[in-house]
Amino acid sequence: MNPVVLGLNLALCFSGLAALALSLDRHHRDAFLRRVPPGRARSLRAAGWAGIGLSLAAAIALEGWNFGPVQWIGALTGGALLVVAFLSYRPGWLRPAALAALPLALLALPLALKG
Repeated sequence: MNPVVLGLNLALCFSGLAALALSLDRHHRDAFLRRVPPGRARSLRAAGWAGIGLSLAAAIALEGWNFGPVQWIGALTGGALLVVAFLSYRPGWLRPAALAALPLALLALPLALKG
């Protein structure tokens, strides 16, 4: 198991799940103090599913079919726990944290490809 690949997967899963959570009216209202516009909800859903799909693709490409899906499920669980923690304690910080995770994933990608 490569910890850089795990970090890449965790960052992508966290960003994807955060986008999916923010596409729901209740969580969007908690974070932004207003209802989610329908167009933004569709965009957030698309971005969320894209992040989760990219995470699965990266896990399989970098760790193989034997261990990739197992690592992906672990990263998905860790990302979900982070999203729940942010929504419970600091909902306004969810968007900046999810946006900060994306450059971290980009920084981890070349290191993951080397290892």
